[in-house]
Amino acid sequence: MTGIHIPVLAGELIELLDPQPGQVAVDCTFGGGGHARLIADRIGSSGTLIAIDRDPIAEQRFAELTAEVACATRFIRADFAQGLELLRDEGTRADAVYMDLGMSSMQVDTWERGFSYAYDAPLDMRMDPDQELSAHEVVNTWDERQLARLLKEYGEERYAGKIARAIVRTRQQTPIATTQELVEVLKSAIPTPAQFAGGHPAKRTFQAIRIAVNAELEQVDEGLPCAWEVLKEGGKLAAITFHSLEDRRVKRFLVARAQGCICPPDLPVCACGRTPEGELLTRRAIAPTPGEIAHNPRAKSAHLRGARKLKEIS
Repeated sequence: MTGIHIPVLAGELIELLDPQPGQVAVDCTFGGGGHARLIADRIGSSGTLIAIDRDPIAEQRFAELTAEVACATRFIRADFAQGLELLRDEGTRADAVYMDLGMSSMQVDTWERGFSYAYDAPLDMRMDPDQELSAHEVVNTWDERQLARLLKEYGEERYAGKIARAIVRTRQQTPIATTQELVEVLKSAIPTPAQFAGGHPAKRTFQAIRIAVNAELEQVDEGLPCAWEVLKEGGKLAAITFHSLEDRRVKRFLVARAQGCICPPDLPVCACGRTPEGELLTRRAIAPTPGEIAHNPRAKSAHLRGARKLKEIS
């Protein structure tokens, strides 16, 4: 592992959550621990930091952090939807719950994990190396229709059909075993002019496969309601996303929590009785500054959104 973890939108996240001494904070996606360290410093010796991550390397990083911070700590080795469900069922109530939905630098830069198209590595892409489904299985066993749908829906890939056909045609001769073998297949399927527009030609396909392998969108859909339930009244929920598929889900969820009366506007009095259970802290998503992007190019597509819980809903 060669990369240095640089937390994205760290200052903006701290300003939004405003963690105070003695509070309970839940880091849903610990990763390299950059955000967690900043939170731990602010909640102090009377506070509690709970971290969730399915990656065993993250668990090792958390052990190192625990030895260096004053607050009480707890690590849950699970995906964040499962971890939040556990906390909810235990009756945990937190002042802050936050999630960074991007890959951490330690995952991208650990070549054998196969997340990046920038170097040759085995096709893997599993955030939890113990899980069964891998990128190798998706690429080499899913049928053409499944692959095309995956690339179109999760990668928003214009040439999804052509790429799916090229993958199936290639693997009929020999399995596609490495990231660079897959990159070469993609280049053969994408028209040459399009390969030099909009970033690396493999970017969208690798994103789509990674999302499918790790059930990332399902995690967001299941995790956000649990995160809201874990929050105490007055607690804050924040999420950093890195592509539109995640950001739309986070935005819709938070807006729905902040929505009040849904009666037709011409109704003289409210009949639904609905009042907001949350308050938006970000009317528009917060994006990184040009300075942060220059220092950390991986922050370019990041967006931060947040809301405060106003009341419990029975």
